[in-house]
Amino acid sequence: MSEFDVSRQRGLPVYLQIQAQIERRIAAGSLAPGDPLPSVRTLAKQLRINPNTVVRVYRELEFLGLVETRHGEGTFVAAGAQRRAKATVLVEEHAAAYVTAAKELGLDQGEAVAAVKAAWRKRDTAEVA
Repeated sequence: MSEFDVSRQRGLPVYLQIQAQIERRIAAGSLAPGDPLPSVRTLAKQLRINPNTVVRVYRELEFLGLVETRHGEGTFVAAGAQRRAKATVLVEEHAAAYVTAAKELGLDQGEAVAAVKAAWRKRDTAEVA
């Protein structure tokens, strides 16, 4: 697995930068099901970060169903991860565009989230009908 591009100057926490890069690699297919991720210790040393940061990334990716940890073996890309990663990346891109539009229209976070929840309820109601 090639180097990660992390910067403490981006304004985005390092763990989110690493997580996003792994998600994109899975979505693109450059990390396939069964492929190993670097060990926590190896990646922490490579990036000169606290190992707990890598643990946090791997736990979040596992929660999302993108990786699986095998006791004593390491962390591997999960089966079906590419489809889930593509969906996650696509939704995040749409969410970013939505946030930009909402801010330009003067909505605060609460109002923007309320609009999403209302749209979700309408969609659920339409599916039942």
